[in-house]
Amino acid sequence: MPLPEAVEDATAAARETVPQIDEFGAYVAANGAPEIVEVLLPDTHGVLRGKWIPGGAGGKIWGDGVAIPLSIFGLDIWGREVEETGIHIETGDRDGICRPVAGTLKPVPWSPRPAAQVMLSMYEPDGRGFERPWDLDPRHKLEAQVKRLAALGLTPCVAFELEFYLMKPAPGPNGVPEPVFPASVGGPARQNMYSMSDLDAYAGLLHDVREAARIQGLPADTVISEAAPGQYEVNLYHRRDPMAAADDAILLRRLIDGVARKHGVRASFMAKPFLDFAGSGMHVHVSLTDGEGHNAFGAGEAGERLLRQCAAGLLDTMADTAVLYVPSYNGFRRLVPGSYAPTSISWGYDNRAVAVRVPNGPPKARRLEHRIAGADAHPHLVLAAILAGMLEGIERALEPPPPLTGNAYEQEAPHLSYDMGEAIRAFGRSDFVARAFGAEYQRVFAIMKEAELTAFERRINPLEYETYL
Repeated sequence: MPLPEAVEDATAAARETVPQIDEFGAYVAANGAPEIVEVLLPDTHGVLRGKWIPGGAGGKIWGDGVAIPLSIFGLDIWGREVEETGIHIETGDRDGICRPVAGTLKPVPWSPRPAAQVMLSMYEPDGRGFERPWDLDPRHKLEAQVKRLAALGLTPCVAFELEFYLMKPAPGPNGVPEPVFPASVGGPARQNMYSMSDLDAYAGLLHDVREAARIQGLPADTVISEAAPGQYEVNLYHRRDPMAAADDAILLRRLIDGVARKHGVRASFMAKPFLDFAGSGMHVHVSLTDGEGHNAFGAGEAGERLLRQCAAGLLDTMADTAVLYVPSYNGFRRLVPGSYAPTSISWGYDNRAVAVRVPNGPPKARRLEHRIAGADAHPHLVLAAILAGMLEGIERALEPPPPLTGNAYEQEAPHLSYDMGEAIRAFGRSDFVARAFGAEYQRVFAIMKEAELTAFERRINPLEYETYL
């Protein structure tokens, strides 16, 4: 459903009426001076990197910016330099200038001391006093697709849904993490889907999540107990600002993690922490609004044609961009038949077994639900790939195959790869990816993911010792 007008209008007004240079002063006037300002820069994997800056020097963030090495976007998932990218010491490891993202300066309610946080975006100095967007910052990749749609008179309206597990703070005796609820109490495995008692059991934590979201202006909506012990989902309202929607998803993950730690448990967005239970996904709902703010998908026959073209573009580009949706070695374990995680390149109406679903609803809420991404994926890259795929369908006037009905796991359709290496190779050789993301981004991202895959493949797992030693 569309974001309530009051919430959307207030957000838009805040972004437009507070000059960015005065944002910190306005924050201090409203909230008092923080002891520290946490500056947050999501890297290629969506991991937040940055600094703590004394509150007394906070205003300089909006004037001078924050110097951080450009090569931060060449770190692997463990935060190590991937030398094969060629963007580290070979370049002198130059600094970029990070600028605050307007509207993201917020209090940190779970912090033990007065703190504020703000998101950053990276720019490259050109040596002459000018700056240009740093090509490897995922935020700029999303911005490029938003501008392409704007040239067609279209604005994405976007909402994210995030699934996660609440875990005990320490792993079990076998070293495996344990959800806050036992997986079994002697009978059948405990699933307890949509359980009100599981919400009640952690009501204090979940209410603190909602309150922190209110304080930070994140448009949190429904909270539900999901399809496994200790698994929950928090939905965000639709935004007619796709950049802000992706920012919301990044910040919501941090918020949930911070509140959970304060309550003595751990929140995990790992895509598939337990083989016997559902993985955690990040579903993305997207519609397109026209110049008058109306849902273009709901405009009768023309709207249905546009929706079908967008669905076709998503299917046509899905194999090439799969590693953006499923960016981790663990994430490919989530793509299991019958698990409500899609395994085929397919679409359908009100069908949760397909990759691209058209939910039921009135014309004003007509939208596509993209169901592939794991909860650990980078929201900006996921949304950039979705919008680029939709544009591919629009610009080429593509027509999708017939929509699937019933159990899509048992029907004929091209399969998503279950192999990370195959997905990386598809990404690395794709003409579509080169056009949509740029050849340099394509090269660097593929190299980093190859290095990540190699690290896992070189490790002997415990079962091998148990079997062959």
